[in-house]
Amino acid sequence: MHQTNESDIAGASEAILVTGATGNVGHAVVEALLSAGRTVRAAGRDRDAVSKMFGDRVETVSLDFTDPSTWTAAFSGVRQMFLLRPPQLGKPKKQMLPALEFAREQGVEQIVFLSLQGAEKNKVVPHAALESWLRTSGISWTFVRASFFHQNLSTTHLTDIRDRNELVVPAGRGATAFVDAEDVGAVAAAVLLDPHTYSNKALTVTGDEAITYERIAQILTAELGRPIRYAQPGAIRYALHARRRLVMPWGMVFVTLAIYTTARLRMAAGLTQSVRDVLGRDPISFAQFAHRKRGLLTPQSDLGHLPS
Repeated sequence: MHQTNESDIAGASEAILVTGATGNVGHAVVEALLSAGRTVRAAGRDRDAVSKMFGDRVETVSLDFTDPSTWTAAFSGVRQMFLLRPPQLGKPKKQMLPALEFAREQGVEQIVFLSLQGAEKNKVVPHAALESWLRTSGISWTFVRASFFHQNLSTTHLTDIRDRNELVVPAGRGATAFVDAEDVGAVAAAVLLDPHTYSNKALTVTGDEAITYERIAQILTAELGRPIRYAQPGAIRYALHARRRLVMPWGMVFVTLAIYTTARLRMAAGLTQSVRDVLGRDPISFAQFAHRKRGLLTPQSDLGHLPS
């Protein structure tokens, strides 16, 4: 569990930059840092959206990794940052590394990077290229390698579950180690608050259980009071569904396909104790998440008929 000490990289008055601040993980990082009394510079492509979410509790700044005109305001005067790869940026060497090199020149000394479980073995995913650069950057790095987020089911796959009563992923019967974005954000914040303990380390962050998508559908069925079917499309059918029905950009289609293929090949079930080790508490379970999000996953017309 985090304990602040005098050897921390930055003083409590120095702002910590959080990229992707309006996302599920970024939001959790910001809130955890604010709760610890730290000053936060919250960044997103839409500065107004950041301001709307956090008000005057943070410094708000616009950041586009592909637009150098936004870099100075984002990176100047900060030594620590939480880095999230925007999902639409599938070519990090071209689309992100120039900005990170600029950040290093501006004096950024520590980067906590939201990576992916197994990124060290899966060179196809964009996270691998960013990890490789960070290892040789001279910056103190920590990789927070998250397993599959609970929240992907309430964002990416929301319309399938809410409007079509189905879960369409090509994961076969393989189990997946799920994790809650709240837990991942809390771990990332703890690393920023105690940088020396976690310097140049990789933390794989999972929940307590690896479960199949068939079991996910059963939990959702019980929680939502209506049958949720688990469809198991092949790669081509999934890709077309993701593109046409879920309106994913092609880059995200291929990244998610790679992730689900890993599950289908029984390679996504590894569990760790990182949440307990870093935070000193149990991770949030999928059943707890489903209960918390039941209103969001229920059609508006059915909200009054949820099971008690």
